[in-house]
Amino acid sequence: MSINATAQSPFNPDHHRVERVLCFTAHPDDIDFGAAGTIAAWTAAGVEVSYCIMTDGDAGGFDPAQREEIVAMRAEEQRRAAALVGVTDIHYLHERDGYLEPTHEVMRGVVKLIREIRPDVVLSMHPERNWNRIQKSHPDHLAVGEAVTRAVYPALENPFAYPDLAAAGLAAYKLPWLWLFAGPEERENHFVDVTAHVEEKLAAIHVHATQHPDLDAMDRTVRALMLETGARAGLADGRSAEAFHVVTINGSGTIAGF
Repeated sequence: MSINATAQSPFNPDHHRVERVLCFTAHPDDIDFGAAGTIAAWTAAGVEVSYCIMTDGDAGGFDPAQREEIVAMRAEEQRRAAALVGVTDIHYLHERDGYLEPTHEVMRGVVKLIREIRPDVVLSMHPERNWNRIQKSHPDHLAVGEAVTRAVYPALENPFAYPDLAAAGLAAYKLPWLWLFAGPEERENHFVDVTAHVEEKLAAIHVHATQHPDLDAMDRTVRALMLETGARAGLADGRSAEAFHVVTINGSGTIAGF
């Protein structure tokens, strides 16, 4: 996997191994817009990637006649889109679209799934609003970021948090890395060169037909944004990238409780 990391990134792909990744988003299609190129690169390298979609996307779409079927339609779209980038393991928390909050019920669900999968990287939407492109900062997106960030420390690694999980055999777990996307550009500290996976990303986005009345415009916008990100990453002209805010949760310098 080709990665271009800025000097600020704590993650060095030459030294830090990634074998399992768990991705949290608010709605079906969020992960495809935000990180499908990186995910395609991971799975091509043999990394196991799982998705957790917190809502069913029940408020999505444009056709009033689809209200009864929209949840099933969006789940099927996400299944097909995920398969295009090498992902088959998809989980849902079944929260209501547009009403997501970082409650303890949601945080418990996050802790439970991370303890089950025990990934090297949790990838999540960012809890901070992007004022340059506010569409990235749907309130549900911010709620995902806040719930996941609260969950990974301290609850995930505290054996006395959500004691019913420990009683069910889900032991506390120290997560190495948290990767956040769709946040403010000034938080970006890590870029992934996804030039080789642009078409897979676009193909995955195309599957979400209920959400995109103008696919040509969507294609142009996504391609332009990836090229802009590539330029911001310092890549050569014509190369595309995805951007992340990488946070070390537990590393060589971590002291418990600090």
